[in-house]
Amino acid sequence: MHNLKIESVLSMLKRIGDIILIQLSSSDSNIYLIGDTAIDSGTGFNFTRLRDILRILKRDLKDFRQVILTHAHFDHIGGHGFFLEAKASVHMDDAGVLERGDSEAAIADFFDGSLKARKPDILLKGGEKIKAGNMELEVIHTPGHTPGSICLYDAKSATLFSGDIIFANSVGRTDTPGGDANAFAASMEKLRKLKIERLLPGHGDPVLSGAKKVLEAKLEETEYM
Repeated sequence: MHNLKIESVLSMLKRIGDIILIQLSSSDSNIYLIGDTAIDSGTGFNFTRLRDILRILKRDLKDFRQVILTHAHFDHIGGHGFFLEAKASVHMDDAGVLERGDSEAAIADFFDGSLKARKPDILLKGGEKIKAGNMELEVIHTPGHTPGSICLYDAKSATLFSGDIIFANSVGRTDTPGGDANAFAASMEKLRKLKIERLLPGHGDPVLSGAKKVLEAKLEETEYM
């Protein structure tokens, strides 16, 4: 691989301990790799970038056993079919979007995409514990951005994978299909009860220390639209 291309690919890659964060483009969700688990998959439009990053890591898309989807918006789910051997998990309240190939509910048009019908392998309810590398991720149902939005929480490291519920500098939207401001506010209060040191959101930069302060600040300053 050409050195200039390697530098470009490496700029999309961040290591957070045993976690690998991949940021393919501004249109793609963050993709987190933990052992043989991927959290979210991006749009799928930048498959070659993802493949090149995995080659640098000496990994292959076939190496992954599971893809956990934090919610059924196109920028998070569009690429999950490229993880050829992985089982896709999504909350039962968002599963119908994938099963029907519901491009409207997935806001695929916003990304100039279309969603193909694909039945998820595992339906989540909330409360499950999922092994991912050295982490044990608790599934927390956090509706509001979509009916089936989830966060994933590793209590041992106080790490929260927050999907599109909360970011380093903002919170998720509730004005898209399936959004619910009241449910979103309740979800934020649910997260408030957790010990959170690291916040790994669905977009943008992670917060690697003192993340509970970010959550508290957003609860105080934000009116849920």
